Order: sequence, then structure tokens, then C-alpha cells
Amino acid sequence: MCHYCGCRDIPLIKEFIAEHESVTDAAGGALRALDSGDRALAAELVARMGRELRAHWQGEELGLFAVMSADSEYAGYIDALVREHRELAAFLGEVDLNRAEDVVRLREAVDELYHHIAKEEDGLFPASITALSGDEWDRSMTAWRTAHPEAGGGLGR
Repeated sequence: MCHYCGCRDIPLIKEFIAEHESVTDAAGGALRALDSGDRALAAELVARMGRELRAHWQGEELGLFAVMSADSEYAGYIDALVREHRELAAFLGEVDLNRAEDVVRLREAVDELYHHIAKEEDGLFPASITALSGDEWDRSMTAWRTAHPEAGGGLGR
């Protein structure tokens, strides 16, 4: 993960990264639970992933992604990220951890999620530093707040 451009110091990006970390923690926990035979815990963690990702994706797609995709330089890149969101959402909505093929697919999906996050954290987020104006940052932050009403309007951990 990139640590040199400074985007991690921007409150909105910091929140997105914290959400990535929370989801990947849940994903790793789900895989470990499966490995130890605890399907109930794995299912709970997969459900947590789905809940957290729905809010996360809403914040990204209605904010930062919408603003940046207005620039043709980023539109295709963002379209691919949104497709990946939809594919993972569809899978998480139908996964049955009692089916061996779904357990295999979950492992693949978690691996793909790590790659997806790298595309955001190493590509899109650093690009946002120079691509967005103040008004565009405001719009992006408003979308995140709308997706996270429990945060009480705040950004930053």
C-alpha cells in the first residue's frame, strides 16, 4: 500500500482505508473460522463484510467515484471498480458456506478484494489529491456522511 503521497492524511481517504481494514479483518476472520470448522462465526463475519461494504461502496460511489468519473481520464478505471463492487455484492448476497464450492469462491473473492483495495489505495486515492477541487472534496465527504449516518456527520477516527 502507498504511504508516500499523503492521501492517507485526508480525513475522507483515512475513513475509506479504515473501512478497507475492517472489511479485510472480517474476511480474514471468516476464512480462519472456516479453517477451524466454525461455519457460524464465518457466516457472521461474511454478513458483517456485506453490511460494511454496502455503506462503504455507497460512500465511494456517490462521492469520490462520481466526482472523479466526470473526468474521462478516470471514468473507465472507476467503472471497473464499480463492476467489482457489484460482483462481490451479488456473491455475498447468495453465498452459502455449507456448499464447498461457495467456500472456494469466498476464498477467491477475498483474494480479489485485496487486489481491488490495492487499486483504490495505490491508484485512485493518490490521484484524488490532485484531481479534486475543494467543492468536489465537499461533495465526496457529503456522500460519505450520507452513507454513514451513525457517524453523526463527522469524518475522522
